[in-house]
Amino acid sequence: MRDPARRRTTVDSLVALGLVLLIGVPTAYLALTSGLGVSVKATATAAVVMPAALAWRRTRPVASAVTVYASGLLHVLVDLTMFGGIGLLIVPTDLLVLVALYSVTVYGPRWARRTALGGALLGAGLLAVVLASELGGSGVWNFLLMLAGISGAILATWGLAQFRRGRLEHIQSLIERAQRLEVERDQQAQLAIAAERTRIAREMHDVVGHTLSVVIAQADGGRYAARTDTDAAERALTTIAEMGRDALADIRRILGVLRDGDSAESTALLPQPVDADLDALVEHVRSSGAVVSTVRVGTGRPLPPGAGLTIYRICQEALTNALKHAGPSARITVLLQWQPGSLVLQVDDDGRGAAARGDGHGQGLVGMRERAALFGGSVSAGPRPGGGFRV
Repeated sequence: MRDPARRRTTVDSLVALGLVLLIGVPTAYLALTSGLGVSVKATATAAVVMPAALAWRRTRPVASAVTVYASGLLHVLVDLTMFGGIGLLIVPTDLLVLVALYSVTVYGPRWARRTALGGALLGAGLLAVVLASELGGSGVWNFLLMLAGISGAILATWGLAQFRRGRLEHIQSLIERAQRLEVERDQQAQLAIAAERTRIAREMHDVVGHTLSVVIAQADGGRYAARTDTDAAERALTTIAEMGRDALADIRRILGVLRDGDSAESTALLPQPVDADLDALVEHVRSSGAVVSTVRVGTGRPLPPGAGLTIYRICQEALTNALKHAGPSARITVLLQWQPGSLVLQVDDDGRGAAARGDGHGQGLVGMRERAALFGGSVSAGPRPGGGFRV
């Protein structure tokens, strides 16, 4: 019962079994003991098959609706053919046609929903004709009253099912949006980690480089001053000691940030990604439910680590923007084109693109342009011909 799919199947099966025992079996028994002949076997069979078919009304809604509709139509046609009147034309299990209509409208495809509604309305017209002729009197008015009553019940069921389907689609869209936000959060976390590592490396470089430069200068000066001015040599050694202590404190502080980080973010200690990791990036985005394809043109060649990281980060930012702004059903294409003197990275989507609202940060394109400019490259972004967005 913890698995949603198995839970739905189990619940529907138990409900169907209960309907078979409470409605199907008594109806079949009454039909077989009615003394109307062997033709009532069709009615008895339909009385059992129709509730049993509801066991897969959510897992296979089209097959369930076809079974219910066909069983009901079969016994109606047999009754009309054999008795020429009402006879056993309507039995309690015929009301399950409304349940089948509801199920296929909520869980079935569009063509099945429309076909089920049309079939139910045709059945309503058939029943209205037969019942009006049997009741006598003003046949037209009887027909209109019967048709209005039966069609009203069908349309009310169909309207309720449409409302329920809209609710389910809204819930599903919220789930997909939450998943996209989770992917975006993870990507932003990875980008933040990479930026923090760069900042730490820059700080380490500044601290160590500046400190060592001062220490070397003071050591050289103190060595020469020691021959003539012991006080100057002492001051130089004091400066070296103070600078060393300050640098050591700064390094311990910076390294302490790395050591005290969350163990769950241990992936931040992995090597920086390069252009060869684009396939893994695309596969990660594809695992979130997005439709992403990769196209490579030309013969690849090794890139400097910095250029490979730039290609990776620009592609990552473009894919992140596509996930945020292109919409849930957009298709994304990543093109990597090797040219004799350059490399072209192109990320296209066919979604809403520039029509979507931004998140207010506005730093993505700026960061991509700055990364590309380091290697003499450029970045262009905007709506593409035919709709969508291109980076």
